Amino acid sequence: MADPEPVVAQHADDLDTQVADQEESTAAVEDVRESTGPAAPGYDEAEREAVLRVMRERRDIRNGFRSDPIPHEVLLRVLEAAHTAPSVGHSQPWDFVVIRSADTRRSMHELAMRQRDAYAKSLPKGRAKQFKELKIEAILDTPVNIVVTADPTRGGRHTLGRHTQPQMAPYSSALAVENLWLAARAEGLGVGWVSFFDEREMVRELGLPEHLEVVAYLCVGYVDEFPDEPELMQAGWSKRRPLSWVVHEETYGRRALPGEEPHDLLAETVSNIRPLDAKALGEAWERQKRMTKPAGALGMLEIISAQLSGLSRQCPPPIPEPAAVAIFAGDHGVHAQGVTPWPQEVTAQMVANFLGGGAVCNAFANQVGAEVCVIDVGVASDLPATPGLLPRKVRAGTADMTTGPALTREEVKAAIEVGIETARDLVSAGNKALLTGEMGIANTTASAALISVYTGADPAEVTGRGTGINDETLARKTEVVRRALELHQPDPADPIGVLAAIGGLEHAAMVGLLLGGASLRTPVILDGVSAGAAALVARAIAPEVLAACIAGHRSAEPGHVAALNKLGLRPLVDLDLRLGEGTGALLALPVVQSAARAMHEVATFDSAGVTEK
Repeated sequence: MADPEPVVAQHADDLDTQVADQEESTAAVEDVRESTGPAAPGYDEAEREAVLRVMRERRDIRNGFRSDPIPHEVLLRVLEAAHTAPSVGHSQPWDFVVIRSADTRRSMHELAMRQRDAYAKSLPKGRAKQFKELKIEAILDTPVNIVVTADPTRGGRHTLGRHTQPQMAPYSSALAVENLWLAARAEGLGVGWVSFFDEREMVRELGLPEHLEVVAYLCVGYVDEFPDEPELMQAGWSKRRPLSWVVHEETYGRRALPGEEPHDLLAETVSNIRPLDAKALGEAWERQKRMTKPAGALGMLEIISAQLSGLSRQCPPPIPEPAAVAIFAGDHGVHAQGVTPWPQEVTAQMVANFLGGGAVCNAFANQVGAEVCVIDVGVASDLPATPGLLPRKVRAGTADMTTGPALTREEVKAAIEVGIETARDLVSAGNKALLTGEMGIANTTASAALISVYTGADPAEVTGRGTGINDETLARKTEVVRRALELHQPDPADPIGVLAAIGGLEHAAMVGLLLGGASLRTPVILDGVSAGAAALVARAIAPEVLAACIAGHRSAEPGHVAALNKLGLRPLVDLDLRLGEGTGALLALPVVQSAARAMHEVATFDSAGVTEK
């Protein structure tokens, strides 16, 4: 098991100092101004609860609008509430364009439909299928539409608060939108925010002054009911993130709710990993017996479907769609030892290729309908900001593990946190399966070292040709792995230490992805040798992590076979692949989805009227 020290232990030494500084700062403030008399009163309990209730029950409504007209006095109260919103420098940059005309609403509807179609074409097939079922606007269904704008010129050149942050104008108008929304909910009015517009196209169509920015297009009307949960949650498009994920004490990453001690992200994640649910597992095996097929006829698919049931705690299990492959990219200092003929800059070049849609993983992802998510956890060069790239660099590549530790323990923990956060983000966004991917020239050298530590195999047995190296380079690579292991003597009982000595940033991030996925009871399909190495480390931290893991394929790398054997995982695909990038996991995705779908759609002997033997 992992050592219990906090993932954010680097902050522990500073804790007493921070508290002392805070107390000293507070004391200084108290010296300047002493309070006299009681503080201003808050609302009583009933009033406070009413305010909080309207916030909790506010919904973005798309369905169930009524044609009932909105009385003028009601609409006036809603607009007055919006107009009382706070604004930076009291600039009040908003205007409200109230639209009732059927012709105007039809024009706006046509604009929205064009953008909806464009967005749908940009989605992976899994997401596009889900999006097709969503209603994204109610422009024609509501008696009133309201356009909320921001005037960045209002107040003149020296508007208070906008000197260094000119974007405060639309931010202030967004606060007016929130006020409007809460007041509407209090009046029993539903509001739906439509964002499927080309802003400049809308400005021209509505005849707005060119200098205005459109902040929101709102559909307003009475509704049949307000759903208990946001409509997108009900549709499975996304999930609500817990408050504990997003509150930080003093510095980013030091998570703590008021009144609680800062919690350790790794320890919290591990504590939420549980074994497969026995009840759902039993129900899955029973259902398999009753399905219209001979017992065991689906082979491995029956095992996978039972695993998915136990993981999700329900039978039949959710079909793992949509899915996302997380490709973690990082460079390796051991590249300097000549373990591959490929130059290190290829890592950054391949990241650009992923983002441009030109890699094998992109082609496979397009075929199976998965999203490609690229995370820079440790590329040696600086990468330009690009849509689809998550900049999470812990450091610019590892150090050379043959001359010293590849990473510090703190860097390992930070990279694991990147993986956990990635899992949280992707699952919160509605993905029902995660796939591992990686990119890093020389990363199979680190993978071989990790696998050697956790399987006990000699480096010669687990070191492979990676990118297709010749015999001479393979011999050098094997010797490099051996030297690194002799230098560090890694202790398998200290997985953080093992990663620090010989691991890669992408390995640590994949460990975090596995732990994060398992803690959220979401299946994680493993790719090749680097994913196998990461799974060995993850199991050393939390043995139950394997409940969420599915071996997508067997790589041609010898170390992967050793890793899978040690993990007790049977691969779904065996095609002699050795590319990485999540390609093997992507090919396995439809197999996993088919296992779940069979549980939903295959009839039982009783329901189909088929006689059993």
